Amino acid sequence: MKQEFTILIADRNRHIREFLKREMRAEAYRVRLARNGREVLRWVYHPDPLHLLILDPDLPAAEEGPLLAKLRDRIPTLTVVVHTFLSDYTHYPPLVSTDVLVEKEGTSIEGLQKVIDKILRKTEPPDA
Repeated sequence: MKQEFTILIADRNRHIREFLKREMRAEAYRVRLARNGREVLRWVYHPDPLHLLILDPDLPAAEEGPLLAKLRDRIPTLTVVVHTFLSDYTHYPPLVSTDVLVEKEGTSIEGLQKVIDKILRKTEPPDA
């Protein structure tokens, strides 16, 4: 039986959040959405566990360093996939220690889907 994973998608752009939500649900993932740093922390402190966070570092109400420190403090095993344009990445030095960086590719999320599948497949127990 396949394990059901929960992904938190944090992006300031509503259209990107909804697009990623639709694509991740099509892959049978449960999806939560956050539009700012406060909502990210609300889901992180929620009793339902998160398995992966897709994070655009340009979120309102989120200073990158403190937000990532709080995430690491609350769920040190949570994999954070930074989803941004490489040109924007250089503006966020605290993200250098991020688990994974995936560049935004316009309307294609094939690269993001491959990375997520690989990460979550590692944590899935083998079929019995």
